[in-house]
Amino acid sequence: MRAWCLLVLMASAAGAQTPVRDAVMAGYLLAPNQKVPGEYDSGFSVYVSAWPLLEHYPGRRFQTGLFGTWMFPVFDPPVRRPLQAGVYTDIEGGLGWWRDTRFATATPKFIMGGVDLNFRRWANGPGAGKGRDWDEPKGKYGVVQLSNRLLWPPDGLNLAQGTRGDWFGYGYLPLPLTPQKQTTAGKPVATGNRCWTLFLSAENFKGPVAFFAPYFWTQVLTEKPELEGKLLDSAAVNPNRALQMETQYVPAKIASSEDGQTYARVAPVRYPVSGDGSTRVVQQIRSYRSSALWDDVARWFDGGEVTDGSIDPDASVVHDFTGKGAATWRIYDSDTAKEDRALVDWNSIAQPSAFDGDTFGYRWRTASKPDQGLTTLPDFFRLDESEAGKKRWVAIAASEVPSDTGLREVRFEPFERPGTDAYQTPERPESDWKRPGPVAGPFLAYPGDGSEVTYYWYRFADQPAMLNADLTETQRQHVQRRIEMLHQNWTTDRDYLPPQKSGSLAAIDGALVVTPPKGLEIGYVPIVTRQGQRSISQD
Repeated sequence: MRAWCLLVLMASAAGAQTPVRDAVMAGYLLAPNQKVPGEYDSGFSVYVSAWPLLEHYPGRRFQTGLFGTWMFPVFDPPVRRPLQAGVYTDIEGGLGWWRDTRFATATPKFIMGGVDLNFRRWANGPGAGKGRDWDEPKGKYGVVQLSNRLLWPPDGLNLAQGTRGDWFGYGYLPLPLTPQKQTTAGKPVATGNRCWTLFLSAENFKGPVAFFAPYFWTQVLTEKPELEGKLLDSAAVNPNRALQMETQYVPAKIASSEDGQTYARVAPVRYPVSGDGSTRVVQQIRSYRSSALWDDVARWFDGGEVTDGSIDPDASVVHDFTGKGAATWRIYDSDTAKEDRALVDWNSIAQPSAFDGDTFGYRWRTASKPDQGLTTLPDFFRLDESEAGKKRWVAIAASEVPSDTGLREVRFEPFERPGTDAYQTPERPESDWKRPGPVAGPFLAYPGDGSEVTYYWYRFADQPAMLNADLTETQRQHVQRRIEMLHQNWTTDRDYLPPQKSGSLAAIDGALVVTPPKGLEIGYVPIVTRQGQRSISQD
């Protein structure tokens, strides 16, 4: 009888125990920086640390950016919450991992992230945008390839595999490449000529890469003419931008012990560290006046003196960091109501810090001994309740997690990539990819993500994005001549953005840095037409 009762009690206890449940850690890390005068309204640049946030890529639910920013047009009157006001449009993107990435690894990729009004369309790079349906190209023609030295795969721009804490410099400044237009798609609303151009500063590539076609922003004017002059084709931008790390999904597990206490385990999150054990993630965030580049280029295009494209640092201002910071990381499962999602006690893990004023990072209160330049944050947490009744996830040692939760045995396994559909551009003979079509190719490249990239060389004005930029033949040829001027005078062996203050630059995947074929050095660009699984073994 006694044995039978004991078995019943053990069964009841086991039945009451909550099994290990799938969960997520998500939220923002905030890096406040000082505001600057509104006259610095012509773009920005920044150097961000690039590293593998997780040891292994965990699968296609994983979505997180590294530190980045959002650049909005200036609205008059000011709009505090653009999305709620129905006028959300910006340039964001940056380094990270996204759910629609097909060839992801632990190393981050870079996307441009232009957002048309209220996310109707977005453009992530040449040939890359919202969705995969070329019959409804929602932003896939929004970015024009400018560089004749760099490939842009539709899955994102690859960094060299194994990048661990080196600095990746990027910024957007406007160039007057296209003409101002008094009509848009045949309607009597104007499109400006602010071609927001991506400049990169990497170990093996420096200079302009691509730009947003002004028509990407203004095609919405045929429906909303009241927004004329307020979008990124013509409006100034707000120099006082948020700087944050946005995390939408890091895998986690939650379980409860026999006494009802709740615990969690998160896939180990890692950060790069310097010799003193601290972490630096952002440096030299600048905002620019138009005199930094636009004015000189406009005079050059009008017949004035040649400019080599160097961006004038004296026409910029560096945003100092306050040394403060905040975090909204939360751990929760699918059954947790939004209002019950408890915060991670980030202050017990990290102290936000400003280094020399212009660099932001952390001093760690709780982190592992660095290994190969990376430190690992705590991965076990207990859900505690304060005297005020607020719950927090508090970092604890593995030894403090009861064995009956099963969390000590949890493993976050590497993702095994299944058969993956290729990115494929239209192959119809009458498509803009074929008429007038390329002048050389196909060529193949093999970046470190395991994909095979097919590309062709197009005359700049004949690339598909230019054919879909709402420009006449005469206007396209006018832009062609300007690009030839850039190709002749702007080389990739010198700085364009003001250089980083400290540390080494990250490298772009060497397979994506190309040399034009003989005779196509000026006025021609490489355009990726397909990215698929690697068909042959490559060293």
